[in-house]
Amino acid sequence: MSLSTSLQILKHKEFRLFVFARFFLTLAIQMQMSTINLQIYYEYSKEEIILGMIGLTEALPFIATSFFSGHIADIISRRRILLIGCSALLFGSLFLFGFSNSLFTWVHSFGMYALFAVVFVFGIIRSFLAVSTHPFMSQIIPRELYTQSATWNSTAWHIGSILGPVLAGVLYGYNHSFHANWCYGITCVLFICAFICFALIKSKPIPAKAKEETFMESMTVGVKFVFKNKLVLSALSLDLFAVLFGGAVALVPAFTDKILHLGPDAYGLLRTAPAVGAVLMAFYMAVKPPAKNAGISLLLGVAAFGLFTIFFALSTNYWLAFAMLLFTGAFDNISVVVRHSILQLSTPDEMRGRVAAVNSIFIGSSNEIGAFESGVAARLLGLVPSIAFGGVMTILVVLGVHKLNPKLKDLDITKLE
Repeated sequence: MSLSTSLQILKHKEFRLFVFARFFLTLAIQMQMSTINLQIYYEYSKEEIILGMIGLTEALPFIATSFFSGHIADIISRRRILLIGCSALLFGSLFLFGFSNSLFTWVHSFGMYALFAVVFVFGIIRSFLAVSTHPFMSQIIPRELYTQSATWNSTAWHIGSILGPVLAGVLYGYNHSFHANWCYGITCVLFICAFICFALIKSKPIPAKAKEETFMESMTVGVKFVFKNKLVLSALSLDLFAVLFGGAVALVPAFTDKILHLGPDAYGLLRTAPAVGAVLMAFYMAVKPPAKNAGISLLLGVAAFGLFTIFFALSTNYWLAFAMLLFTGAFDNISVVVRHSILQLSTPDEMRGRVAAVNSIFIGSSNEIGAFESGVAARLLGLVPSIAFGGVMTILVVLGVHKLNPKLKDLDITKLE
């Protein structure tokens, strides 16, 4: 595929607006969560387990509400859910701005527990955004452009993931008198930009259901679909365990401090390394998408992710650590694009929200649960051994999935269209 062909999708005005909205939303969320991590780690407790607890605090409400949010995404306008979600996140940022400026004296007395409470609420909001984003994107573009859309959507997400932690690290680490004020002020503006972009996209019709379902049947249809589809289940399982065990990113504040002996400003750049690698890989996949060789690309990509996670654990030089994290992000993005392509092409439109809910539980919450696993492992094994252990487990998962579903390596996405 030529570059001009891969750019065809950007001629769609609504898709361009969606990509910008995705970028602003991701940038704001990443900047906000990075700032919360830095605040808690540097101002309250320099313990790896605390970093893990932040992830768990967001994951639990996310999982608890995902099936319900998936049901809602299939019966009301997905655009409306995205607009309400952006508004809720904006109010959260305004609260954090006030908290960091000590405007809420009685709340400020709760210290880091107030921040944990905000993270908990964000987990609920994120569950609704997660089940609506990709299904809404699928309503904007024609079916033949699904693979390209997954690549560009991933690019927007990863560019936001690159800039968010960098901005948070620089603004927070440059002068501690700023604390997190500027960070939260900027996220307020970014959430407004995301809201405007989503608002400029026309609302899409609610997909008609093939048959009448009870509330409980509707809630579980996504689970039944995934577990009956061996291809979808294998792809989700690979990403689930790779993210779960390869949660090195969650420990970057501690790794930067205790192994590299650097401050929060260095954290920002190191935290973005996986996203830098992912964007570089996304540009490559925009020209040569993993279509006919999707299966083998998926398996090798996740295995390479685990391998470079091990190399990162053994790094004692800042730029070497940066390079290793960059490679983890590059190879991880292959599995992201392949998985989203499989889900878009295999899922009927009327159940995209509920299948997205299962995907979110498999993948979205595994980031936060992986952060908790990494924090606990760091406490039990030590910081470096825990990261290396995660990489080893990721490689073993690849071998296990290949053994259980040997046909996965022959996957050709073009035959799903």
